[in-house]
Parts: sequence; structure tokens; C-alpha cells
Amino acid sequence: MQLFQDKSLMGTCDRDKEGEFMTEALGHQAISKVSRRLLPFIALLYFVNYVDRINLGFAALTMNKDLGLSAYVYGLGAGIFFFGYFIFEVPSNLILERVGARLWIARIMLTWGLISTGMAFVTGDTSFIIMRFLLGVAEAGFFPGMILYLTYWYPAPYRARVIAGFMVAIPVSIVIGAPLSTTILGLDGLLGLKGWQWLFIIEGVPAVILSAAVLFFMTDRPAHAKWLTVAERDWLEGTLQEERKAVHAAHGPFNLFRAFTDARVLALSFIYLCLAAAGYGTIYFLPQIIKGLGFSNFQTGFVTSVPYIAGAVGMVAWGWYSDRIHERRWNLAVASVCGAVGLACAGLFNASYWGLLGMCVAAVGLNSTKPCFWPLPSTLMTGTAAAASIAAINSIGNLGGFVGPYIVGWIKDTTQSFEAGLYFLSACAVLAAIVTMLALRSSSPSVAVQSVHHPASTG
Repeated sequence: MQLFQDKSLMGTCDRDKEGEFMTEALGHQAISKVSRRLLPFIALLYFVNYVDRINLGFAALTMNKDLGLSAYVYGLGAGIFFFGYFIFEVPSNLILERVGARLWIARIMLTWGLISTGMAFVTGDTSFIIMRFLLGVAEAGFFPGMILYLTYWYPAPYRARVIAGFMVAIPVSIVIGAPLSTTILGLDGLLGLKGWQWLFIIEGVPAVILSAAVLFFMTDRPAHAKWLTVAERDWLEGTLQEERKAVHAAHGPFNLFRAFTDARVLALSFIYLCLAAAGYGTIYFLPQIIKGLGFSNFQTGFVTSVPYIAGAVGMVAWGWYSDRIHERRWNLAVASVCGAVGLACAGLFNASYWGLLGMCVAAVGLNSTKPCFWPLPSTLMTGTAAAASIAAINSIGNLGGFVGPYIVGWIKDTTQSFEAGLYFLSACAVLAAIVTMLALRSSSPSVAVQSVHHPASTG
């Protein structure tokens, strides 16, 4: 009888292992399908989004002189985009949560594409600043909406590498967009338009076209994905539901008020503000810094892409490593310090090839903060509160996109040099690292990968 029982137990164990193996294989299969279907497409959308956002830096090589814009006014216009973004970010994400990502992302892309194209017709300080503000209003909600959308499809242990795969569009948009933009500047005089006008027109139209593709290609939730099998849909929905329950059990119910006032959300907002100041302060002035080395407009585009090639590699590798060791806090802090060191070296060596090397280090650090940072909000709350908190963090944080260019532009006009401006941006990255270490304790669930068990978590 004892022998019979032992064999029975062994059979049960074997069946359990076989079932776990099959479930794990099903999970990997579902994630692979989702990644093949959605990730390249939404990375393309973000690529177009970021090209439209930062092409101003290349247009400035000739536009500022044509329109008589000072470095101060240019920095103000570059940054005021983020005030429009700030005002409408949270309402936009709440609407997305209600009506679905497919319809709302299509609307965002259509309006931002039209306004981005309209930038070709600004005539001076006032129209320049107004159009930049309206572009921020139109674009508000795109990025946090996409981050929220990824939480609908990917369990927590996958999110750093997935967000890295999505956000690699940032450095790639500069790697490709920089030489493309400076090449378009060469169309100066075609049909009576300036090169910078062609730049805004040619790079604004793809967003309008892709707004229609969003309606066809994006799927709101796994439950609606006819391109998944029933078993794959059930696995995704079940795993994500377990995570939502675990977040709710760990942190309690979150209403909208708590989403805006929770200390961890405020800390994340401040960290992101510092990182955005450093990142955008670099992006909007880097072409002018590099041109100061004696390059032509065309050569400037290619040289500008060099730091962001390094940044793209660093982002993907750092995101993979953060998922691999199941850690966010130290990775985020170290990446911030890496960015700070690079910016400080760029300021120290100024307009030189050693300064360019510093920019490469800065690009690796600043870009690598993103896959470590953006998985954190979804470990604090779910549902509407998650939509609001992600939007709040992004909107408050992106005010750094005003601070960075504005301060650097003011310093450039005052000192006739970018050196002190780069030191300021380096200090912002250092401050982000300090707050990360002080405010995001290692014992907090917000700094580790969500620990809900599912069989594919080791993938």
C-alpha cells in the first residue's frame, strides 16, 4: 500500500511539473505574439512622435537667424511646449482609460501632426511660442498613454525590457532624425520655402498618416485580441489580474486624490523632472553645440547621431539587466550619475572631441534611466488611479523640459557659452540620483519588480 501511495504521489508531482511547463510555454508564446504584433508598431509611433518633438533643435540652425530668435526666446519656445503638455496630460490619460487607447492615440496623432506641420508658417517670436504651446496641448497624453497601454499587455517582470524596446525610439529618432533633418534643411529655396519650413512639413505628415493606421492595427486589451488563441488571452488576462490584486492588497485602494498626493508619486515626479531637464536641455541645444566644433549643417546631423547610437545600445542593455536582477532603484540612480558625469565632462571640455565623448557617456546614462524608471508607477496602483498617476508623473516631470532649455538658453545669452549650462544639467541628473536613493527605499515594493508569481517570470 505504501509503495502504491508513493507512486501515486510521484505521478501527481510529474503531472504538476508537466502542467507548470505547459503553462510557462503558453506564457512565453503569448508574450512573443504580443511583442511581434504591438511593440514594433508602437515604437514606430514613438519614433515619429520624438522626431516631431526634437526637430526644432535642427530647424534652429537656420530658423533662429531667419526669424531673429535669440537663444533666450528659442529656449522659452522649446520649453513652453511642456506647459501645454502639463495642463492636458492627466485629462488625456483619463479619457484614454475610458474610451480605449486605439481611438484616443489616433486622435492625438492626428492633431499633433497637423500642428507640427503648421510650425512651418511661424513668422516671429509670438507665433513661434503660441505654436509650440499648442503642439504640447495636442501631444499631451501620448507618452503616458503608451506606458499605460503596455501595462495592459505585459506582466511586471517584462516591463523594463519592453519599455526599453519601446523607448529605444528616442535615441533611434535622433540617430536617424538628425541626418535626415539636416538633409532636409538643404531643400532651402524649393518652391519658395526655407529649409526649416520643409523640415516641419515633411516630418509632420507621417503622424497624420499613421493616425489612420492606429485605428486598424492597435487592439485595446488582450480580451479583444482575436490574433491570440483563447488560451493565450486567458493566460494574459489571468496573470495581469493577479498582479492588480496584489498591488491592491499591498497598497490598499487608490482614489484619484491619492494618485496625485501620494508621497511616492510626488517623489517619482520630482525625479523625472530632474531627468527631463537634463535630457531636453541636452537635446535642444546639442546640434548648436556640435556645430560650434566647425561642422556644416549637414555634418552636424551625422555627428549629433553618434551619442545617441551609444544611448540606444545602453538603454536596451540596461533595461535587460534591470529585469534580469529584478532591481530598479540602484539601476536608476547609477544611470543618473552616469548621465551627470557625461554632462560635466562635456562642460569641462566644451566644444572639443573630448566634450563629444562626454556627450556619449551622458546619452548612455540619461537614456538608460527610462527603462528603470517607468515600470515603477504600475507597481503602486492600478486602473484609473494608475492612468492618473502615470500621467501626473509625466506631466509634472516634463516641466523639466521647460526648465532645462530655458535655463541653458538664458545662460548661453548671458555667458556666450554652453559650459555653465551643461554643469546645470549635470546637477539636475545628480539631484535625480540623490532623491532616488533617499525616497525610494529598497524595502518599498515600488523599487522591485512586482513579485506576483507566474510561470514565465524568469523569461
